[in-house]
Amino acid sequence: MPRNGQSPKPTDAECTILDAIWQRGSATVREVFEDIQSQRAMGYTSVLKFMQIMTEKGLLTCDKSVRPQVYKARQSQQQTQRNLVRDLVDRAFQGSPGNLALQALSLKKSSPTEIRRIRELLDRLEGDVA
Repeated sequence: MPRNGQSPKPTDAECTILDAIWQRGSATVREVFEDIQSQRAMGYTSVLKFMQIMTEKGLLTCDKSVRPQVYKARQSQQQTQRNLVRDLVDRAFQGSPGNLALQALSLKKSSPTEIRRIRELLDRLEGDVA
């Protein structure tokens, strides 16, 4: 874990591995390797090395009492996403989540369900301010 108390930020490859583990809840190296083959050209030994590094960084936990070893994400998908977005807002949007939202919404058309959820969130946020 980083010394400053912040959660480690996963790289793109590490995010791919985390996605596979979040989908399963826990996974062996072989399961992750098989799950990510369609998304990323990565050999089995590379996946293994990434997962070992991710364990050292504090992104994964490893149950070494079973064979094959089983890995779990240390944080939930939502916690990791929040940490990444918080870092992005601070670094690229001068701490303004509104500016991030405007940029994100202008990139591509949102589905009706997404628009409804955004409206519900905005209504809740307005209610908190009033």
